[in-house]
Amino acid sequence: MARLFGTDGVRGVANSELTAELALSLSAAAARTLCSLPPASLDENPQPGQSRKRPLAVVGRDPRPSGEFLEAAVVAGLAAEGVDVLQVGIVPTPAVAFLVGHLGADLGVMLSASHNPMPDNGIKFFSAGGHKLTDAQEDAIEALAVAGAAATSATDGPRPAGAQVGRIRDGAHEAAAYGAHLIAHAPHRLDGLTVVVDCANGAASSIAPEVLQRLGARVITLFSDTSGLHINDGCGSTHPEALQAAVIEHGADAGIAHDGDADRCLAVDATGELINGDAILAMLALAMHERGQLAHDTLVATVMSNMALRLALAQRGISVVETAVGDRYVLQAMAEGGFSLGGEQSGHVVMGDIATTGDGLLTAIHVLGHMAQTGRSLADLASVVEPLPQVLLNVGGVDRAGLADNTAIAEEVAAVLSELEGRGRVLLRPSGTEPGGRGMVEAPTTEQANAMAQRLAD
Repeated sequence: MARLFGTDGVRGVANSELTAELALSLSAAAARTLCSLPPASLDENPQPGQSRKRPLAVVGRDPRPSGEFLEAAVVAGLAAEGVDVLQVGIVPTPAVAFLVGHLGADLGVMLSASHNPMPDNGIKFFSAGGHKLTDAQEDAIEALAVAGAAATSATDGPRPAGAQVGRIRDGAHEAAAYGAHLIAHAPHRLDGLTVVVDCANGAASSIAPEVLQRLGARVITLFSDTSGLHINDGCGSTHPEALQAAVIEHGADAGIAHDGDADRCLAVDATGELINGDAILAMLALAMHERGQLAHDTLVATVMSNMALRLALAQRGISVVETAVGDRYVLQAMAEGGFSLGGEQSGHVVMGDIATTGDGLLTAIHVLGHMAQTGRSLADLASVVEPLPQVLLNVGGVDRAGLADNTAIAEEVAAVLSELEGRGRVLLRPSGTEPGGRGMVEAPTTEQANAMAQRLAD
């Protein structure tokens, strides 16, 4: 059986691959794995001095319609295991991570499939402190959920009953603390900047424009429909074309693109050019380096980052630690090495001194704040990285498990690398979030990169 957890939680087509039954089992298993549950044998009416404090979970979601029934299943699974639940409504994924730490909760659950299309959904878990789970924690949750042990409590005695069951309450007012947290960590006010923000019809739709306005920016908002029906549909960080056009149309200083759950941030400069995660990481690394805030003068990035990022930072005395694809691996390397900045080319940026996970809004505030503080344009700040032409592959209908063992593919990769003669790279991997394979080709020219990518895709 394939592993349920991918690079960022459990995802699938809602009500087909990701069902209410699976959501309930996973959340109940997470409660048993991540919480110290009170004994179910305690009396319903404890005597004075007898403690029966229940664990607390924070649950949020993006606006997908399927999030409503999946949230209900998750909440039921948690409460049935004796966990109190705070429902914070439609919020960015990093808001859930922040609130888990801020409120001293035992775990957090976010219902979102990030940048995936509307029919998909996903379940992301956070442990105490707002941290993403380790492989061992995910494996433990999956084993319980698949075996059904969490749903039946067959091995752990009677289920909570009476006053022992978890209580559910509305925590929408608690979510305001996340906005205050963002504003408190802005490096500079944004007065005088005109910004277009693409909210991807997702979780950032209300909070992103509000926070930028409170920091003094003039904000033009795109794609802020919260019905959930059009999340990531021709918009957001995976489809920035409308944002690029709007920046030029409004004569804006910059554009910001989030994905459906707002843990990503890409930018657009005043000329309409897209600024990807590599350039954002470079400008933030340099700014932190200059302030003496870049721990060990090191950035953590994945194998997908362009070679130009490494070369540009090396010239300025900054090292790059490389990880596998997935922000969880970036976070792991940051924790192990004591590093303060890491991220992905896709726009996941982790500022470890401020947040426990990638935060698109926090990233946007720091990019725009750096512009305001230095008086430099985004194009100028991003020019530190001149990337090699890079083509990304996303090929459906292939066997993910057998991708690494396919002889024909291996031979074609070897041929391409021989032709590149060390002036580019090839990476192929199974997708962690969707059926199929993904890859990347870097080459000295766009024509070469396109041709080699097509060969590998074929």
